[in-house]
Amino acid sequence: MSTLPDAAASPFREAVVDLDAVRDNIRTLAATVAPARTMAVVKANAYGHGAVPVARAALAGGADWLGVADIFEALEVRGAGIDAPLLAWLHDPGADFAPAIDRDIDLGVSSFDQLEVIAAAAASVDRVAAVHLKLDTGLSRSGVAPEAWGRAVARAVELERDGRIRVRGVFSHLANTSSDEDARQLEAFERGLEQVASAGLDPEVRHLASTAGALRVPAARFDLVRIGIGAYGIPPFGDGTTAADLGLRPAMTLRGRVAATRRIEAGTGVSYGHTWRAERPTTLALVPLGYADGIPRQASGRAEVWIAGARRPVVGRIAMDQFVVDVGDARVETGDEVVLFGDPETGAPSADDWGDAAGTIGYEIVTRIGARVPRRYVGGE
Repeated sequence: MSTLPDAAASPFREAVVDLDAVRDNIRTLAATVAPARTMAVVKANAYGHGAVPVARAALAGGADWLGVADIFEALEVRGAGIDAPLLAWLHDPGADFAPAIDRDIDLGVSSFDQLEVIAAAAASVDRVAAVHLKLDTGLSRSGVAPEAWGRAVARAVELERDGRIRVRGVFSHLANTSSDEDARQLEAFERGLEQVASAGLDPEVRHLASTAGALRVPAARFDLVRIGIGAYGIPPFGDGTTAADLGLRPAMTLRGRVAATRRIEAGTGVSYGHTWRAERPTTLALVPLGYADGIPRQASGRAEVWIAGARRPVVGRIAMDQFVVDVGDARVETGDEVVLFGDPETGAPSADDWGDAAGTIGYEIVTRIGARVPRRYVGGE
């Protein structure tokens, strides 16, 4: 039986984040996509791993840029004293762009109106706003529609000439649907770039690919690739490819301790609704993590954890604060370590395994781990 270090003082739940894994994952992916540069995406609190420590680890691994979704996330990174090139691309309709411009945060532009608002904000702080024009190439989310692209580019030329903005980048996002669809989006992006060049703009970086596209569509790498889930050692494909297959290591291990054990007889029901009943006498282990901590209730009766040297099933419904594991006749005691997910090379389930059990993806599993779970950082020195 194994126990958590300093069991008397440690929390009964924690997410251990290996910053060396983040650094090494970036280093591996940067070598793969060279000579393209890399942007480490640390949005959503670095996919639940912690934006500031992960940003530092990624930069130590050779990341050239950092990327976040919104201005608030970008200001958190800047507030920690990190001055690397930083892009924020998803904006509230009433966003105040002035603080971002004042802190040298690049801004994604997804509409003609957004371009005008950013230019006005730049004038208000007497600064030049660095922008990345986003073209919708087929994902049908944010981005300038193809039919409006020419107008937006023409206005960007005027604003750059007036010293209000600098078009530092042009970007889009692949849908990762199929090789044919990727090819169509790549062609659409190249047509957009031709319009940008014809208008006289000379962006520093052109970026289309995230982790999946960067690995599978070399032509989509251009000047810069956005490394999101790959930085955290989770494969982006959903096809059975493992982190080890890609030379990566999962950065997060979610673990806790057994809070109680109970021996039950055959026929005994477990947790709400008694959706599971023991077929034989067995031992149950209670784990104090639940959907309030981000453990997906949908994985009830389907997920596994690593306990007492083996993967063992979660039984009954996952509750708000706890769930139950059937450990059979294994010797398990209060205080023993339970690993929900981590590096599958150790035998533990992966975040993708939990994603499969919950009918979702590994991205969601790590990102949803809540604030009630302390993060403990190792490595990164």
